[in-house]
Amino acid sequence: TEETATEETATEETATEETATEETASAETATEETASAETATAETATAETVTDKKPAPRASKKEARELRRRARREKRHKKREKLISAFKDYFDFSEKISKIPPHRVLAINRGDRSRVLRVKLDLDPTPLQEQAEKILIPADHPQREFLVRCLRDALHRLATPSIDREVRRELNDQAESRGVAVFVRNLRNLLLQPPVPQRRILAIDPGYRSGCKLAMLDECGNVLAHDVVCIVGKTADLPGAKKRIAEWVHQYDASVIAIGNGAACRDTEQLVSTLLADELKDHDVAYAITNEAGASVYSTSSIGREELPDLDPVTRSAVSIGRRLLDPLSELVKINPANIGVGLYQHDVKAKHLRDSLDAVVESCVNFVGVDVNTASPALLCYVSGLNQLSARRIYEHRQEHGPFASRSEVLNVSGVGEASYVQAAGFLRVVGGENPLDGTWIHPESYETAGRILEKLGVAVGEPIGDVDVPAMAKELDVGEHLLADILAALIRPGHDPRQDLPAPIFRRGIVKLEDLESGMELDGTVLNVVDFGAFVDIGLSDSGLVHISRLANQYIKDPHDVVSVGDVLKVWVVDVDQKRRRVSLTAIQPGTERAPRPPRGKGRKPEASSHSTGGRANENRQDQKSTQQPSRGKRQRFQKSKPPAPKHKSREFIQKKKKAPPITEEMAEGSEPMRSFSDLAQFFDGKPDDRRDDK
Repeated sequence: TEETATEETATEETATEETATEETASAETATEETASAETATAETATAETVTDKKPAPRASKKEARELRRRARREKRHKKREKLISAFKDYFDFSEKISKIPPHRVLAINRGDRSRVLRVKLDLDPTPLQEQAEKILIPADHPQREFLVRCLRDALHRLATPSIDREVRRELNDQAESRGVAVFVRNLRNLLLQPPVPQRRILAIDPGYRSGCKLAMLDECGNVLAHDVVCIVGKTADLPGAKKRIAEWVHQYDASVIAIGNGAACRDTEQLVSTLLADELKDHDVAYAITNEAGASVYSTSSIGREELPDLDPVTRSAVSIGRRLLDPLSELVKINPANIGVGLYQHDVKAKHLRDSLDAVVESCVNFVGVDVNTASPALLCYVSGLNQLSARRIYEHRQEHGPFASRSEVLNVSGVGEASYVQAAGFLRVVGGENPLDGTWIHPESYETAGRILEKLGVAVGEPIGDVDVPAMAKELDVGEHLLADILAALIRPGHDPRQDLPAPIFRRGIVKLEDLESGMELDGTVLNVVDFGAFVDIGLSDSGLVHISRLANQYIKDPHDVVSVGDVLKVWVVDVDQKRRRVSLTAIQPGTERAPRPPRGKGRKPEASSHSTGGRANENRQDQKSTQQPSRGKRQRFQKSKPPAPKHKSREFIQKKKKAPPITEEMAEGSEPMRSFSDLAQFFDGKPDDRRDDK
């Protein structure tokens, strides 16, 4: 059985995550741009028809309506052309259902919903008809010919469409589950990116029409100054923009410039790179490209308006970009995780399933890192175990009214925080510089007594180095568990330790990389932006990220890219190929010259069935698994056909059974008083029913 996708005329969203984000951004300004274009066109038409004596009259209302209709038609045409270009790899495409990977199912589904693709299942009805005739119609029945025609009509009109729907539903469920799993893994790695503490950051949110927004942040993320400069467009003022950035770097002693990766990012990066090479060459400052996905959502959200009520939305976006570099976790929890572009077609999966899974991973990350109760926002506090949105809000209001908490136990004074909630949340809340130094560690208040006995026995204070300790002997002496003792000792040695600090820091740049400068074999450092089933997208300093295919991630067979890379990893990559026209860069993480020797070709085209018995083994399975993660290619599908024995001419009823064991049917279903749920239930019914005809056979 194969799933086939063919072209159909229609329009909607694009097929890739990045393109969908760009579509959303362009849609927000489409009305203004169209209106401006229409006005400019009308004014130009009027200006060109002036005479020497008096100007021609303005365009009539009818002509204006015609101009608007023409602009709308042109916009729809461009949108359709963009969709066709995005899905062109799936025109006249077919693949076995057992081999199609989840990301390809999601891509085909999006094209089907956009009505750019038409999808159908290609099922051979002959084995199904023959099996149904053997099971349902006795060979010696006097009306066998009539019943056979009825059976074939029922199979063609009723059973086959139902099978198609059931197969598509199972494929969609599996693909959505995989898409959610990929998003969860990428989101967790993104939230656990290492912070850049104790640095003043100049954040820049690039833009074309409204200019580039600047926001100067101190070490705690507070806004020191904000402004707008024009770098691109008709109103560009490059000398003025350079002067303002240089003044702020000197005045506020900024050490990092954070640039959002949205529109006009590379123009801004070019200006900053030139500035660092000239005016700021003696100043210890660098820049970093920051993912701004979801910044616009935060800028217009209730959280953004509450935190920064005196700033306009575009300036809030710049503040969010800078704070993401300071502390990614504290800032990203304020945004709906679905708006953070690190998933695999996350907008195509069930919203409730995605929301529940993402909330769970955010809560896990927050509790893994812990929060400072005196600096955390309500959006961050609500993810702490034992707290909810109401209790988090009350803790924040109590802190605003009575000042910082001096100890963990003061959290009990907050209205709505009971003993049970405190016991559950206390281990994840830290009070740095409080009355009790243990409040700044991972040690739970219930273990304070044990920690005090340990400090007294060792003769040290919190944070002082501890020599070699015989953990089993001390645990037996203090009558505590060995694991608990080991955790307490680790917390005493490194109080307030942030586990994210052990990860590699983000890449800071002083120069710029251009697409025209790339050559095959060039070595670059990049940051992994997204990991999907067919490879990893890496930021190497270009407007578009490069792709490291799964076959080039390591010098060995890889089934899942997540086994070797994750979001935020810093990779050393080499350029394989550059497509200047489509602005695509193919990368490899394998150093040139160290690749494995390719296997000798096994011949061109599809092999005959007779030769498939002599080949096979693990190598063919690996090659087929690797092929399933590639983008579809009509010209190369036959090369990677997996060798296997030829299928029998007539298959048994097992072809309608699920790979996953189906739930057994109930007695009511067997008796006919309760309807069956699917064809697998029907297969179980016939398998369990005695059949004299099969015995005679």
